[in-house]
Formats: sequence, C-alpha cells, structure tokens
Amino acid sequence: MQSLAAEADEFEGFPDLPEQAGDASSESAIDDEESFVMDDEQIKEILNGCIEQQDYDELGDGTSDEDDGEGEDGDEDEDRDGDEASREGSEQDSHAQDSPATGKPPPPTAEESKAVRRILHELGSEGFVKHMITSGRHDPAYVIEALGVKLPFFIDEFKGDAYVTAITHLLGAAIKRELARRVRLDAYRSLDDVVGLIERANNIIVVTGAGISTSLGIPDFRSKDTGLYSQLQARGYYDPTDVFDIDVFREDPSLFYSVAKDILPSTKRFTPTHAFIADLDRRGKLLTNYTQNIDNIESAAGISADRLVQCHGSFKTATCFTCGFRVDGELVFPEIKAGNIPACSRCAAEAEANNKRKRAANGTDATQNKRRPGGARSASRATSDDDDDDDDGRPNLAVMKPDITFFGEALPDAFHDRLTQHDRDKVDLLIVIGTSLKVRPVSEISAVLPPDVPQIYINRDPIGHVTFDILLLGDCDVVVAELAKRLKWDFKHEMIPDDQEVTVQTDEEDNASHWVRVAKPLPVREDKPVVVGEGDGEVQETA
Repeated sequence: MQSLAAEADEFEGFPDLPEQAGDASSESAIDDEESFVMDDEQIKEILNGCIEQQDYDELGDGTSDEDDGEGEDGDEDEDRDGDEASREGSEQDSHAQDSPATGKPPPPTAEESKAVRRILHELGSEGFVKHMITSGRHDPAYVIEALGVKLPFFIDEFKGDAYVTAITHLLGAAIKRELARRVRLDAYRSLDDVVGLIERANNIIVVTGAGISTSLGIPDFRSKDTGLYSQLQARGYYDPTDVFDIDVFREDPSLFYSVAKDILPSTKRFTPTHAFIADLDRRGKLLTNYTQNIDNIESAAGISADRLVQCHGSFKTATCFTCGFRVDGELVFPEIKAGNIPACSRCAAEAEANNKRKRAANGTDATQNKRRPGGARSASRATSDDDDDDDDGRPNLAVMKPDITFFGEALPDAFHDRLTQHDRDKVDLLIVIGTSLKVRPVSEISAVLPPDVPQIYINRDPIGHVTFDILLLGDCDVVVAELAKRLKWDFKHEMIPDDQEVTVQTDEEDNASHWVRVAKPLPVREDKPVVVGEGDGEVQETA
C-alpha cells in the first residue's frame, strides 16, 4: 500500500514548515483570526468515498474486535511489536501512517500557523509536501490544522487506506485553499493610502453586508447575542438557518413568515455608508455595488439600479411560489407585518374561476342525471378528467414569496455574469464594508479579482480568512465619514455630527490595520445615559 507521505507528494501546491515547537498551552491556530474552518458541506465533499473505502476495508479484513488479541499477553505482544516497528520506521518516514497516531502532537500555535503558511507560499505545493510530510518533520494532521482547517471529529475512526485517503484529501484541500489566498500588496498601508486609492480609482467594486444597516436598527445575521440567528436561537429555534431554507419553506412557509416581519424594511432612511456608496456612484467612481443585504435600502439611497447587484435578492418584489406571478414587494408588506402568509391574488382568482366552472358543470350534470340513467358515473369520470387536466406539475403552494435567495436556491445570474464577464477586467479597487464574508460565493469575490487590484476592508471586527491590503476597523458610518472628510467631499448626513472628529490607532502587530474611533463628540444614546466606567469604557460600535 502506498504510504501517506508518498500519496500526499502527488498533490500540487504544498510549501514547507518549521520544526514543530508544539506548546499545548499556546493559542491554537484554529482559534486564531488567521484561520478558516471548512463547513460541513465542504467536509462531506472532500471525504466523499472515504467511508465507502472504510466499509470495504473492514469487510475484507475478516477480523473483529475479539480476534485482535488473546488476552492481556497478546495485547502486550502487539504493543511491543508496534513500538519496535515505530522505532524502525521513524528515521525513514515517521508520519507515513496507515492509521491515526495514538499520541497526537499538540495543536499548532498562531505563530506556527503563520510560519507554515509562509513556507507554503515560498516553496510551493511540491516543495512543501517534501519538506513537511515526506521528510517526516511533521504529522499531516498538524500541518492541516496549521493551515487553518479544523479536522472533523470522526477522522480518527478511519483505518488503513481509508485513513490515508481521508487525511490526504483534507491536506490537499487545505493546501489548495491556502495557495488561493491573496498576497497582500505592500505599497498600501495607511488611511491616507486609502484616500489616494479612492481619488485615483474610476471602477470601484463595493461589497456590502448587514453591518452597513445595523445603525438603522436592522439586525445583522451572525453577531453574537444581537444577530438575527442568535435571537432566533433564544426564541427556541434549534437551527435558525431553517427559517431561510427553501425546502423548509416548501413544506411549511409559516416558519419564515413568523419572523419575516422582524427583517422587513420599514424605513426609507439610509445610513452614511449607503450615502457614501451613492456618492461614489454620482462621482463616476462606482463600477458595481454587490450587496448581500435584502432590505433594498440601496435604492432609497439613490444607488443606480444598473450598478447594483442584490446578490441574495431583496424585498423589492415578491413572486408566487406556484404560478410565478410577480408584484411590487410593498403590496404584500401589510400581510407580512401582521405575521400572515400572503396569498397569490392570481392563483386565488384562478381557483375561484375553476370552482365556478366546476359548480356550473356539476349543475348541468345533475340535470342530465335526472334524464339519463348512469349519468352520475359519467359526470364523476368527467370531473376526474378535468382535475387531471388542471394538474400541471406545479407545486400547490399559492404563496407570495419575497424575492430573497434562500439556502438551496442559486444566486441570480446577474451576480456571476457581471462579476466574471464585466467587472473582473475593469475593476481598479475593491472595498468591502460591513460583512464577515462567511457566505459563498460572495465571500470569494476577493479571490476572483486580479491580484494586483488593491483591496480595502471596513468593518467593526477584522477577519483572517481573506487577505486585504488595508483594514479600517470600527463603525462603518464613522470610517466612511472620515474618508469623505479627507477626500474633501461635501458629505453631509443627519447621523454624522458636523463637528465629529476621530482618532486613528494603528495596530501594533500590523501597520496596515487601523482602528477608527469617534473622539468628538462622544455619542450619547437617547434611550439611556452613557455609564462611565462600564465595561471597557469604550462606546460600543454598531457596524
């Protein structure tokens, strides 16, 4: 059987790693901001076939747990044999295992993870595999976790060829994904660099998420405690994402409509961030605004429809799940606000017309039945035939569904077509605002663009799974207002005080990351006074 190291060596795209330091008490790379964790669907896809291989190995093994040894003496003999074999093979390839190691190395630290990634990018895939795996320097599981992929809990249940295949597939996936990560452009580091980039750019892509709307009181989805998913969990929903699952909607639309009123756009107001993007548009600098938001506030802010791609749809329109009849979204708002399921008026009219025809037909048949024996049976057959003709295979769900993209539905063609066929060759600057970029394929826009296009990230918190050139961290509205001020734009908005001043603090470990905070005037909430000394003493930012 081919060894793990030999099989892994066939993969392309691996670099090298430093000698393993392995302090178990150190911070794990998996918990570091630089890491990413594959979702369940990715794990299933990568390990496809490994379980079948495992079943095949066990079937052909001809052994059982009872056959593994004969009492304690047999077990001790096996242990001695295993230890001896392990010592003999350690100099050749200490990590070319056919089954999981009994003693796992400690998880990689954040610093070790960064070193591993650096080596990978320096050596390339083939050199990385040889240096890290074939040489026996490191356990493959350690390398995988150092690359930021959290191993599934069941990986150690694989044995023999199935284990080799599973761990190799995960290693290959981790390497390929890491190599796809963008390399930061060193020419850009400061807030003034961002100003210069915006001044010179004429084809800016802006990617936005829920963080640009939270200052209006609209919850985002994933924020701890305040996000919509956290709120749904607090209300007893086991899996909050079921609310936006198309299969669940097909079975029971009431689940979605029980919470739809909470995310329904109820204002024509827009935030300073929306206004900033609209200003980019008016100045001829906006190429496309890709928004993940479904509130349609971009339209209220005045962003041109031909420069707006609503990646996940919006409440702007609603479509019948059965007949495809589309209406202005606001027509169904009253029903949604009341917690009701909005019915399709066209389907209702058609159903009423069908009922009238059936009643008329039944009345005629009843008259004929009085005159002709056997008429009831003929009428029954005719009615049955009519029912069959009415069945055109469409789902019997005459419900108006807002045109937002549910889990299980494909994104609009406009997203893929515009990005790959139009924007990719024109863009000269990417600005990502108010999103943690955790939902594909929007999260992969950064990787699709040419690597020499500068990329700016504006958000309350940093992320590590996408590489940006400059990070401006803080309230999105505060950051864009400061950018507009430095750009010398006439930028006015009711939510930004005329005398607002900010402080910019550069991260000690990363001179391209800057915290932008309000220094004057300090924001005061209208609903309650600011309590001095509460928490860390800083005003909580909302976007």
